[in-house]
Amino acid sequence: MHRSPDAVMLFAAGFGTRMRQLTRDKPKPMIEVAGRPLISHALELAQAIHPARIAANLHYKPAPLQALLEPENVCLSLEAPEILDTGGGLRQALPLLGNGPVFTMNTDAIWKGPNPLQLAQESWDPERMDALLVCVPLARAFGRTSGGDFTADAEGRISRGGDLVYGGVQILKTERLHQVEDKVFSLNVIWNQMAAADRLFALEYPGRWCDVGNPEGITLAEDLIAADDV
Repeated sequence: MHRSPDAVMLFAAGFGTRMRQLTRDKPKPMIEVAGRPLISHALELAQAIHPARIAANLHYKPAPLQALLEPENVCLSLEAPEILDTGGGLRQALPLLGNGPVFTMNTDAIWKGPNPLQLAQESWDPERMDALLVCVPLARAFGRTSGGDFTADAEGRISRGGDLVYGGVQILKTERLHQVEDKVFSLNVIWNQMAAADRLFALEYPGRWCDVGNPEGITLAEDLIAADDV
């Protein structure tokens, strides 16, 4: 029996190569948007739902992230010598997260509107779902330079292609992670299995969202934060 998720995994290990010179001497989650590191924006949303545990994976230039996260009681999973990608990184961190489904959250996006983790928590149905991805229609996804990721049917089940952008927040059952033989792998491997079993779902985010994966995204995100309307 699966209980409601009470642990959050923050993905913070990546190299941030699209940020070019900005990540030469610090990791991407430490890049400031509106006067605060990106990861602080994500952490605030995670803390607002009062999970029992929050963890983060680290790899590239981890020292400043350690200094920021340890005082916030975030458990740290250091990936060394190699980076493990999202699937491998989450699997390594599972001892810090406990049993049952978990939230995962990318740390390179800004959300404008309701807390996406809260919305996912309210919509989570473990009887039908193995994962619930918070997605944003392309029209409300700022800084997105490519097309969408998914299409949802009338019941919310998703398939590849379409105008829904994965926003980087999800609830995920973790059992399938243990079945992957590779040490380094993406969560796309797990999603594909769930989609094939009609167990992969989307929740459409009602607000706006900005990808801060490149330098241009910083200005877009700051404008979004400063906007009076939702």
